[in-house]
Amino acid sequence: MSDTQKEDRPGRFSVRPEVVDGVLVVTVHGEIDHDVKDTLSQALTSEDGMTPPVRIVADLSGVTFMDSSGINVLITAHRRVSQTQGWLRIAGAQESVLRLLQMVGVDTVIPCHPTLEQALNA
Repeated sequence: MSDTQKEDRPGRFSVRPEVVDGVLVVTVHGEIDHDVKDTLSQALTSEDGMTPPVRIVADLSGVTFMDSSGINVLITAHRRVSQTQGWLRIAGAQESVLRLLQMVGVDTVIPCHPTLEQALNA
């Protein structure tokens, strides 16, 4: 799979989905806001867009900012995979992003891990 980048925001947002040992790992860089929520949402679904992945890790180690749009995308993805007995985990969130996730309680619904490796092996 290739990187997806918003053309009007070069260098500010990119998302790269890849499958690692049967887990969809979505690596995100830049700022997650209303302008990129659809791109992120698409990356958290399967390639065909019809069969949702069962296991997903959102690697947010490169995310410098996230607003409520990102939170909504993550909660929606979590609900979707939970309906198929799957899971979504967050990896590597920087302090400011992790603080936001904790402030709104996302970390009580979606497990947050310090590293990608820990999220994959939890």
